[in-house]
Amino acid sequence: MLEVIRERAQGLIVKIILALITIPFALWGVDSYIRHGDKADIVAKVDSQQITRQEFDRTLKEQQGQMRAMMGAKFDPTLLDRPEVRQSVLDGLVQQRLLAAEASRVGFSMPDFLLAAIIADIPEFQQDGKFSQARYEEMVRAQDMTPPVFEARLRQNLLIQQLREGLVYGLVMPHTIEDSVAQLAEQKREISQAMLLPEQFMVQIRINPADVRAYYDTHKEEFRIPEQVRLDYVVLSVSDLVPQMAVGDEEIKKYYDEHRAQYQEPEQRRASHILIGVAASASPAEKAAARAKADQMLKEVKQNPAKFEDLARKNSQDPGSAAKGGDLGFFARGVMVKPFEDTVFAMQGGETSGLVQSDFGFHIIKLTAIRHGGFHDLNEVRGEVEQELKKQKAAQKFAELADTFSNTVYEQSDSLKPAADALKLKIQSSPWVGKKGTDVAPLLNNPKLLQAAFSDEALKLKRNTEAVEVAPNTLVAARVVEYKAASYRSFEELNVELSKRLLREQADAMAVKQGKDALALLQKGGVAGDLRWGAPIMITRQDASSLGRDALNQIFRADAAKLPAYVGVENPKGGYILIRVGKVVAADAIDPAKRKLYAGQMNQALAQEYSSAYLASLRQKADISIVKDKVGKVERQ
Repeated sequence: MLEVIRERAQGLIVKIILALITIPFALWGVDSYIRHGDKADIVAKVDSQQITRQEFDRTLKEQQGQMRAMMGAKFDPTLLDRPEVRQSVLDGLVQQRLLAAEASRVGFSMPDFLLAAIIADIPEFQQDGKFSQARYEEMVRAQDMTPPVFEARLRQNLLIQQLREGLVYGLVMPHTIEDSVAQLAEQKREISQAMLLPEQFMVQIRINPADVRAYYDTHKEEFRIPEQVRLDYVVLSVSDLVPQMAVGDEEIKKYYDEHRAQYQEPEQRRASHILIGVAASASPAEKAAARAKADQMLKEVKQNPAKFEDLARKNSQDPGSAAKGGDLGFFARGVMVKPFEDTVFAMQGGETSGLVQSDFGFHIIKLTAIRHGGFHDLNEVRGEVEQELKKQKAAQKFAELADTFSNTVYEQSDSLKPAADALKLKIQSSPWVGKKGTDVAPLLNNPKLLQAAFSDEALKLKRNTEAVEVAPNTLVAARVVEYKAASYRSFEELNVELSKRLLREQADAMAVKQGKDALALLQKGGVAGDLRWGAPIMITRQDASSLGRDALNQIFRADAAKLPAYVGVENPKGGYILIRVGKVVAADAIDPAKRKLYAGQMNQALAQEYSSAYLASLRQKADISIVKDKVGKVERQ
């Protein structure tokens, strides 16, 4: 619930702007019209609107930047070369064009004065509580945009958001369907299982040596050992330079004085609450019932304040905090929804509130602790300031040395020693490394570096690789010291292993066949002998982790009109699982919070389905053409 309250506290417009600032953009290509004009190569057309090659490449690079930030060293730039990824990006561009055109057609607008007011009201663009033009331009340019481009993107994004919200406004799933879904979701079924495992059939199977040899020949590529290299390499990185940097007392004090605001700790408060949930859209009767229940709970709290935690555990409808006695932990201003926050920050320590109404229902709040804010003095943060200054100096030093490093490994390509000596770097040695990298030396897993290490220049001409940025502010150059050509594991080495594999595969096939035969017999009302049924257990639809999603779906699709009912699934670990459904137990009274959750999921699914259908109709009516031969590989960063 704490996370939900936090999400609700953030305005839609703030979310849009923060998304534009902090991640690759949700709205594509506005600046391509400004920068490229009509002469740009055309990748696709949506009616009269063009999607340029430059725009498409830029979008891919933005995706690349986002993926690199999320995945770090595990990021593989070749993902962007996959046809399905490139098609997905192009589909996104087409979708944005369709929605923007539709928003304009139906008359949505965003006047300049309103757009200016929205931007001015964003805290990220403010300084000392007021809009700062300089800060605004600085943040926008940091994302490689000009203010006009940012404003054009934001305007179109807001218009598209208006269109999306207008499409689904008022869409509500009928209560009868919501009730049916909730009942089905909470239904329980009693089952027993009978396992047919490969091990039960292994004694019946004899493996022919000729079959093992044939299996090896057929699957030989599976046993291929790819070509490998051992490398010497040198690393130039900011992180390695940081310990070498020296920072004086005067520098530390000056930085602290100039950035004192960074070391301010806001006041935080810790609270617990009891929530009696009721939706903001609930009927007056439902709200009155919830208030009456909350009033009764408040009386119990006032009669015995020491029982607050126990009452929260038993009665609070906030699943996130109820188990913890209603505890929400420490939080600062701007985290909770306004009625909740205003109450908490007006209370005295140990005080309990009256009823506080929010979009989630009625809260009874107890303030349990106050952590006063204030500035950390220099002695408290000295180490942090010193480290930050060292990082800044290291980054400057790295920028100065990067060209020397790159030029030296290139110009004196017969050895890494000149670069190592000039910059006082250590030459390191790798284990055997394949084209997909190694777990032992993560820095060597960069695709561009690996491509260079396996190139003819490195293997045949014995030259250094170029200096490659394998991570932010980290350069690596390598040199091949030993090469091992691709080979195959021998049949003699694999003979025993493959014999066991064949035995298990054939036993597994036998178990599956017997399981399916037994299922067919049981479903016809017959009796399947030699089955050992386990003890009955009661399950719900939330038990997928223990049974597997496929088995769970089969169980709850089984016809409950005639019991016992039988279903079966192949066991992912081998063999076959027969399942007997012996009893169906209808749901008890469903908790209001759960009912609300199911209703929300149904309404969300309905809105998504409606939006998808609407977008499909737009695509069908639009004249969309794609020039596939102009969608080449994007240059990697």
